[in-house]
Amino acid sequence: MTIAPLPTPPSDSAVDAWHTVVRAAHLHDLPGHVPPPGRVETEGKLRTSSVNGRTVHHVAVAADGSYDGVASVVLFGDGNNQHTAFLDQLAVHPRARRRGVGTLLWAAVRDDLAADGRTSVSTMIELDGPGERFASRHGFDNALRMAWYVQKLEDAPDAHAVRPTLPDGYAYAHWTGVVPDGLADAFAGAHNAMEDAPMGDVDQSVPKWDAARVRAAARVIEDRGGVILSAAVVHTADGADTVAAYTELVLRDPSDVRAMQYDTVVVPAHRGRGLGLAVKRHMMGVVATEWPAVRETATTVADDNGPMLKVNEQLGYRREREIAYFQTKL
Repeated sequence: MTIAPLPTPPSDSAVDAWHTVVRAAHLHDLPGHVPPPGRVETEGKLRTSSVNGRTVHHVAVAADGSYDGVASVVLFGDGNNQHTAFLDQLAVHPRARRRGVGTLLWAAVRDDLAADGRTSVSTMIELDGPGERFASRHGFDNALRMAWYVQKLEDAPDAHAVRPTLPDGYAYAHWTGVVPDGLADAFAGAHNAMEDAPMGDVDQSVPKWDAARVRAAARVIEDRGGVILSAAVVHTADGADTVAAYTELVLRDPSDVRAMQYDTVVVPAHRGRGLGLAVKRHMMGVVATEWPAVRETATTVADDNGPMLKVNEQLGYRREREIAYFQTKL
C-alpha cells in the first residue's frame, strides 16, 4: 500500500475507486436511513474545487490498484483564513482498517499543511464513532458541538399551505442557480451577516462575500452536477431592494430525495419580524412545487444557536445525530 496524490484530472476509474471507499465507509459507520453519497457528488468534488480555496487529494493505493483510503483538504484562499484549512474528508475502507492507513493519510495531509504554512486545521466529525476516536488520538479537540436535523416534508406542519404574510415593505423572491444580477450585491451583503453565527473555538473567520463570490459559489455547485435553490425576503421600502433574509437548499444530485439545507440568515436590522421562519417556509413551498421528488431536508445547527433551533422546531425538524467541528493546531 502506498500514499499518493490523486491524479489530476482524475480518470473515471480513479473516481470510481474513490467513490467505493467513501460509500463503503458511510454505509459502515452511519445509520442506514442516512443516504450515502452518490457518484455525481463524488466526481464533482474531485473535479471542481471549492470556492473557498484550493483542494488537495491523497489516496492510499492497495497492491491490486484499488484504494484503501482517501483524504481531501481545502487550503482556504481568502485573506483572513490563509493560516488554516479544512479537512473535508478522511475515509478508510472498512476492509483496510486497523492497518495504519488513516494515520498515513493524515501524515500526507499534515505535510501539505506545513508546506503551505498552515497553523491549524478543522474538520466535521460524527460523534461517538470511529472518526471521533481517530481525531482524539491525533490531537484534535471538539471546538463546536452541532447536530444534524432532518425535516420530513410529508410530516412537516402545513407543508403545502400558503406562505406566511410578510410585514409591509417586504416581498418574497426565489431562484434556481446563480443569483439574478439585480439582487447580486444585496445577496452578497446578506451573506456577510453570517459574521455573528456561532463558531465556538473554531480558528476560522467567516469569508467576506461580494457579488462575484456568491455567483462563483453557485457555479461550483452546478459544475459539480448539483442544483442550488435560493429563497429570499426582499426589503423594498427604501427604493432599492435589499435582501433582509435568505435560505439556500442544495441537491448534490438532481435525483436526490434528501436536500441539504445550507445557510439561513436574517440580516440584523430585520430581525424580530419572523423572517427566518417565513423564508424557510417559502422555500418549502418552492420545493413542493418545483422538486416534488424531494422527501426531506437535512441541515446542521450549532447547539448554541437558539434562534435557528427554535425556527427549525416550528417547521418540524427533528434531531438526527450529533456531530462537531474538531480542530488541531499545528
